[in-house]
Amino acid sequence: MTEPHRARLGLGTAQFGLDYGVSNTRGRVGETEVLNILDTAAINGVTLVDTAAAYGDAERALGRSWPFPSPFQVVTKTLRLSEGLDRIEHRARRSLERLGVARAQALLVHSAEDLHGAEGRALWARLEKLKGEGLFQQIGFSAYAEDDPATLARRYNADVVQVPCSLLDQRLVRDGTLDRLASQGVEVHLRSVFLQGLLFLDRENLPAALSGAGPRLSRIRRALAEAGADPLQAALAFALDRPEASAAIVGVTSAAELRAIIAASHQPSPRLDWTALSLDDTAALDPRTWAAASVSSAA
Repeated sequence: MTEPHRARLGLGTAQFGLDYGVSNTRGRVGETEVLNILDTAAINGVTLVDTAAAYGDAERALGRSWPFPSPFQVVTKTLRLSEGLDRIEHRARRSLERLGVARAQALLVHSAEDLHGAEGRALWARLEKLKGEGLFQQIGFSAYAEDDPATLARRYNADVVQVPCSLLDQRLVRDGTLDRLASQGVEVHLRSVFLQGLLFLDRENLPAALSGAGPRLSRIRRALAEAGADPLQAALAFALDRPEASAAIVGVTSAAELRAIIAASHQPSPRLDWTALSLDDTAALDPRTWAAASVSSAA
């Protein structure tokens, strides 16, 4: 009997270099805890690590903390196109140095918006050059729902595309984008699978920019409770069970958080009406709202 598809769990590292996330009360992860998190990941077979040049000192923190020999496959991302093509290429090479690796699994354009512009082809050519040199096995981009990622992936023949998808944000499932990406042979990595922890925030703790989502979030949490489903387990099951996805990236601020996520990911998937649990709140699903909320929560 064929085993049901399950995406692999990947480790996001924005918190290793930044005070990042609306629900993050711990701040930037210290180097000792980075070591603990990587040890926990390695022991439990979580070998995909996602980082970026824009994540502060995250690449350097990882480079100082890998176990030896390292079992990890690393995905990193470019600077923005506004930095210039030469600077982007130089920084991608520098990313490998900071990470302490000779080559990485993938290099992604950090913002798909950069590929829509006049210099998109020139930017992609730089990534193809780096891949051709054997520095990165795959190239791709990170996108929002508004970027039409399936069309963009076909235009550039991307190997990997990273997109937001979660129990609360099911837009790319409903409009067929994930299915289109998978049918094109693209490796799909899901990010924001906890929508920055929004599902776990009490209504009274929501940032002002997200307060409009409070009533709907309360109803979703109540529906999960009535079904006897743990919110963490449900959120993970929704992402890991997506047949179109190859990986689901989760960010943590401690080894204890990662252990809890790994334990929850091994539990049987709850039987739920997933479509009834989506947020469908325009403001809460808008990345500009999240940017404003992150700034206000850090202030």
